[in-house]
Amino acid sequence: MAEPVIKVEHLSKQYRIGAREGYRTFRETLVDAVKAPLQGVRGLFARHSSLVTRDSQTIWALKDVSFEVKQGEVVGIIGRNGAGKSTLLKILSRITEPTEGRVELRGRVGSLLEVGTGFHPELTGHENIYLYGAILGMDRWEVTRKFDEIVAFAELEKFIDTPVKKYSSGMYMRLAFAVAAHLEPEILLVDEVLAVGDAEFQKKCLGKMDDVSRQGRSVLFVSHNMAAVNRLCHSAVWIDRGIIQRIGSPQEIVTLYIHSGINADGERQWSDQGKAPGDERVRLLTVRVLDSNQKLTSTLDLRQPFYVEIEYDVFTPLHGMQVGFSLSTFDGVIVFVAGDNEDSAWVGAIRQPGHYLSRCKIPGMLLNSGTYFLGFASDLRNAEILFRCDNALKLNVEQTLLPSHSHTRPAGVICPSLEWHVSKVG
Repeated sequence: MAEPVIKVEHLSKQYRIGAREGYRTFRETLVDAVKAPLQGVRGLFARHSSLVTRDSQTIWALKDVSFEVKQGEVVGIIGRNGAGKSTLLKILSRITEPTEGRVELRGRVGSLLEVGTGFHPELTGHENIYLYGAILGMDRWEVTRKFDEIVAFAELEKFIDTPVKKYSSGMYMRLAFAVAAHLEPEILLVDEVLAVGDAEFQKKCLGKMDDVSRQGRSVLFVSHNMAAVNRLCHSAVWIDRGIIQRIGSPQEIVTLYIHSGINADGERQWSDQGKAPGDERVRLLTVRVLDSNQKLTSTLDLRQPFYVEIEYDVFTPLHGMQVGFSLSTFDGVIVFVAGDNEDSAWVGAIRQPGHYLSRCKIPGMLLNSGTYFLGFASDLRNAEILFRCDNALKLNVEQTLLPSHSHTRPAGVICPSLEWHVSKVG
């Protein structure tokens, strides 16, 4: 039986909200180290750098988390925004220390966390490849051996000698993933960065992670893409509010997660704007589904059109902004993604501060009967995410009498009404 390469035992991480750190001089710290030699300088630094005021509040980003990852295994970590997924990866990457518990890592760790982590903006792409290799503990010859393969995968041959501060977020992400995946760490940690890339590059990334696991290396994959988790992972861990809810097969865990907290009334509102998706530039207010009679619903007749509405507030002028939604099947397969930049009046326009409603009409006889989920998002032309809310609404499309008068559900996700003409030609 394969030995675990990642072993997490009773891991907890506490943060202080509104805390102000108290700082000590280097001399004071050394004096205390002399007074308490058994405690050690390292412990004193850790203790004194986290002094806080008494009126601060605490929050547990992770609480008593335990799981294992075996050699060659791909494990998906799923959960809503703020569930603690990224905090877990930062602890495993040694970016932050846990408050309680312990982690055992067997092998070299390569991390691909949020875009911008790990590279120096003033250095070129060429130089950053060698820098990251050195961080992983590789010598120059090892990096050189993989260099051409990394650049080709990232598709950045023309820009490899350009400082990465001039890269778009998509270019940055492509190079970061290529380096992390090709420098052969025994453990690869991947956060939800694939959302930045285009569909073709996402496909390449998923294929590369599959190759990594086949080579006997382990992958911990944080994602909101349920189809990718189902396809790529051997097991999945569902985290909510810092606590593991369930560990099991991807299909089982994804199903449980998708059905947790889904609004089935056809509408979701955020009355507390401080907790609504978005930031100081834009906030999502309400998302809803209307039937062909303009009535709120979560159950649709597949023969009739329906409408998806998104209400949001814009607080500062935003150029190249778009708002849209994704519609996915019960098992996480994306059926289609639509954005309001298809309204020609708003292509390239600046959205001035104000209250907005984006409305999309979906024709009848498009979706097959079944259960679907709607997720909502907004971004800028440079792919910067403004807000994102996955699996916000649940839809049931009902099977009705089809044009063929057959009561048998046809295969496929969609069920379009197509025009046919039959003629006898001989």
